[in-house]
Amino acid sequence: MPRFFITIEYDGGDFVGWQRQDNGDSIQAQLEHAASAILGHRQDITIQGAGRTDTGVHALGQVAHCDLPDGFTERQLPLALNAHLPPSIRVIQANIMADDAHAR
Repeated sequence: MPRFFITIEYDGGDFVGWQRQDNGDSIQAQLEHAASAILGHRQDITIQGAGRTDTGVHALGQVAHCDLPDGFTERQLPLALNAHLPPSIRVIQANIMADDAHAR
């Protein structure tokens, strides 16, 4: 499974921050749901961020990584994810990286 680094922009006004939480919607949860959706909800995907933001904080150029099955290109992945994300979250770039690369 290729490891993708994705670059994300978001308006955090409607979110409890980056990290998945029980008390509200997060950027990480939205991205993981979108990644699962592009796989037909057959697989849960974990997305690891380079850092975390707090409630209401925006980001330009946040980096995260995830492992996805073969079949996506660097050009296709942002389009596929964005089709399942709210307008306040955009994946602006994807790059295939070494399997041991980590966003942090």
